[in-house]
Amino acid sequence: MKFDYSEEQRLVADSVRRFVAQDYGFEARKKIVASREGWSRQVWAKLAEIGLLGLPFPAELGGFGGRAIDLLAVMEAMGEGLLVEPYLSTVLAGRLVALSGSDAAKAEVVPAIVEGRLAMAFAHVEDGARYDLAHVATRAERKADGYVIDGVKRVVAHAPCADRLVVSARTSGATADERGLTLFLVDAKAPGVSMAACRTLDEIRAADVRFEGVRVPVEARVGAEGEALASIEEATDYAIALLCAEAVGAMKSACDTTLEYLKTRKQFGVPIGAFQALQHRMVDMTISYEQARSMASLACARVDTEKDPRERKRVVSAAKIRIADACRHVSQESVQLHGGMGMSEELKVSHTFRRLTMIAREWGDADHHLDRFARNSAPAKGSS
Repeated sequence: MKFDYSEEQRLVADSVRRFVAQDYGFEARKKIVASREGWSRQVWAKLAEIGLLGLPFPAELGGFGGRAIDLLAVMEAMGEGLLVEPYLSTVLAGRLVALSGSDAAKAEVVPAIVEGRLAMAFAHVEDGARYDLAHVATRAERKADGYVIDGVKRVVAHAPCADRLVVSARTSGATADERGLTLFLVDAKAPGVSMAACRTLDEIRAADVRFEGVRVPVEARVGAEGEALASIEEATDYAIALLCAEAVGAMKSACDTTLEYLKTRKQFGVPIGAFQALQHRMVDMTISYEQARSMASLACARVDTEKDPRERKRVVSAAKIRIADACRHVSQESVQLHGGMGMSEELKVSHTFRRLTMIAREWGDADHHLDRFARNSAPAKGSS
């Protein structure tokens, strides 16, 4: 498989890296993280100006029709810069609308994202789910004029930043049934929506979102009633592939920073990089990074082209397993090779460590994806 970027992909990634170098350096990022909002609308507008917000969406809706493989280099660049803006959350929620929404919903939502006027989040995870996408207890009761939503979503990434939420709710069936899930487009400030905001370990703004008697019209439904699970699985696999690419960028930053430290930090009058034991550890980090990059590339390529859901899940899970292991290895080694100062707030490597630690668990840790890989590698029921 060829892993080199096309000329267009390199140009887009280079524009992101230039922006990060000029306007989103580590000190600028710290100020954004410490702000009341925890992210920057100015940065969001810049991402729209560069064209990144339109890249994943169809041309007929104002986007550029980019595929996951076209976003690979972009997500790597964002991972290097540790951007805290709600890019992936908006891409995930926007993709659900673009995949399953009505023509009116698509025409309303997608152009607003592309132009930088709208940030979104996907409110799905609940208590006791343990990464099971079908586990939803939030209910949406049908009324004459629409639906009434009641329930709680936990640690919704970028919910405090979002203008609109895509919310999963159960219109029929028991909590873990695969059928009966429906998606709704909900205004983040609608009556009955409340948020307990927090900042996660990796400095992303998130919130527990409570829905109490939230009324939405029938037009707010995204896709057919009770048939949302397939769309949720497809969109989250797409997001996991992009998350893997972001992790690769963060790993590159950790490797580059650590290598530079080994070259400049001296002990006994020589750079500590001259010690063979540390050279071996640095080589192992680089191997983990290269393996992760290969698997992220494969995952992005396959979510673009794979028509069989079982094969798509198998490949994405294989990538997430490798990425999760590499996140642990690279992040921990980078901190250890920096010594005690590796965990200080003043060094970017400590913040990269936190982001990689969270990515390893986001949308499923290695154990979950190992189980999912095995289930989707086994012969399908009824096959000979």
